[in-house]
Amino acid sequence: MKSYPSHRLWTFLILAGSGLLVDLCSKSWVFSSIGYPYTHSLWTKEWFGGALQFRLTTSFNEGALWGVGQGFSLGFAALSILAGTFIVYWLFFRGEAHSLWLTISLALIMAGTLGNLYDRLHLHGCAREDGSPYLGVRDFLDFRIGTYDYPIFNFADSFLVTGAIMLTIQSFRVPSRESEALAATQPAATTPDSTPSAMAISS
Repeated sequence: MKSYPSHRLWTFLILAGSGLLVDLCSKSWVFSSIGYPYTHSLWTKEWFGGALQFRLTTSFNEGALWGVGQGFSLGFAALSILAGTFIVYWLFFRGEAHSLWLTISLALIMAGTLGNLYDRLHLHGCAREDGSPYLGVRDFLDFRIGTYDYPIFNFADSFLVTGAIMLTIQSFRVPSRESEALAATQPAATTPDSTPSAMAISS
């Protein structure tokens, strides 16, 4: 296990925990307030002359982000567990938590992963009229941009996307620890001695 600043663990836990709390509380409030599935709020917010519209719409997504892979909710649940395990290993066993940027980005991804995993395991308790469970993720943030209906999403999705963008930026900004270690072992570059060799002059 590699070393890292001890406060990084608290940074990770507080950020991931806060994100998870925001996600689960917002889902619970919206679904209990306006009902489900595919129930809309009684209001719609508009900006830029109606070019951007926003409302709350409850729905269940049994796939991944933007509805990809419908019907594989349990499979995505298993992948979420693996992803969470890898995040903990990478940060705190490999010592990558030395980077504050990386700690924050992976804490956001962990918050989003756990928030959606909660739903995929049917811990929300939502069921159809026949009593069968909704295994999908609860989504409710509904934007319309011009004539395009943006896929409905939730705060967990926002955390996942933000964390992924931060990781992408990190990959361009910071060299890997392996590269730094390799560079440190290389001998410093030398330049040819510009001073002529001393010559013995005999008379």
